[in-house]
Amino acid sequence: MDYKKKAIDCVKNTVLPIQRAQFEECGCSLDEQYKKYGNTEMLIARVIEPGHIYEIGYPKCVCDEVLSGKVTDVSHCECSRNSVLYILQDLLPDKDIQVEIIHTVLGGAEDCRFKVTVR
Repeated sequence: MDYKKKAIDCVKNTVLPIQRAQFEECGCSLDEQYKKYGNTEMLIARVIEPGHIYEIGYPKCVCDEVLSGKVTDVSHCECSRNSVLYILQDLLPDKDIQVEIIHTVLGGAEDCRFKVTVR
């Protein structure tokens, strides 16, 4: 499965515009964006090392395919990892960004978390 394409299709007209507006409102700073918007019912985000390392995720699984029961395989969480990567690459096009899965609901956790490294 091409999770990159699936992720882009999922977030390009929904989550991306919201994240972009928040990012711009916060002076194009992930640190400030995550401090202001990082503890909501839809997003968990915290600054681990300012300007460099972040932990972001969701308090619950937000994938319609998972919520409907259509998808149960943990490999599908690669789609979420790719959506986080796509959004951050759009916000920070001149940076090298890596996103790693920490844990996910499909993997047995209570929430979904990703480690983001910005270089």
